[in-house]
Amino acid sequence: MRTQLLVATMFLAIASMAQTADPQKPAVQQVAKSKEDLAKMKPEMTEFWDPEVAIVTPGQLPSDAPSDAIVLFDGTQESFNANWTNAKGEPSNWTVANHCVTVVKGGGIIRSKIELEDFQLHVEWRTPAEVIGESQGRGNSGIFLQARYELQVLDNYQNRTYRNGQAGSIYKQYAPLVNACKKPGEWQTYDVIYTAPRFKADGTVFSPARVTVLQNGVLVQNNISLFGHTEYIGIPKYAAHGAAPLELQDHGNPVSYGNIWVRKL
Repeated sequence: MRTQLLVATMFLAIASMAQTADPQKPAVQQVAKSKEDLAKMKPEMTEFWDPEVAIVTPGQLPSDAPSDAIVLFDGTQESFNANWTNAKGEPSNWTVANHCVTVVKGGGIIRSKIELEDFQLHVEWRTPAEVIGESQGRGNSGIFLQARYELQVLDNYQNRTYRNGQAGSIYKQYAPLVNACKKPGEWQTYDVIYTAPRFKADGTVFSPARVTVLQNGVLVQNNISLFGHTEYIGIPKYAAHGAAPLELQDHGNPVSYGNIWVRKL
């Protein structure tokens, strides 16, 4: 905020110099003719030193959590129990083994205990190596941002389905820019930048949710503006809300997740 005020002050000062030059001419012409005044400026007048930019130590690998991240799952039962519940707020029966957690059919969603607004999210996921089913019946799960907006998880390696329902889509809203899926049984990544929607006092939308997604390092959603909550049937629409958890979907397929971390923005 302080930096924004300094920038605003600088440009107001330039405009002020122009106004004193000739109040009868447009501001653009006034600034252009104030070369003598601009010549008096020094480089340091547009350099901002305070407050100093905060230091964040990155992980050794891009997938590793940086120093300010909140690790929601590190592959252990302790981490899973500490950060996730089922829909009722009770311990989930999803299976933790081999450094990942796997959907148990009928176990229902899992929900993060932390509630979030704007965030950076890293999630690693894997569909079953044994290919069973096709289209939406093959390696189906999903990541619900703020428990409302679904980033689809699906095995779309040589498996066609509707464009706005495949892996990398914001389900039923935006198809991914490209299909960046790896083979079944291989670990994949989503890196997400999410800006929560803001609402007016009357509950109407002031600014919609915005999402950028990289799948396996490939941009698949580029700062898109969401139309509302994910709907399987019907048109997406918003209902006012505040901070909310992440949810991982049980769609009946044994999809696995590992190495989940988030940074509040």
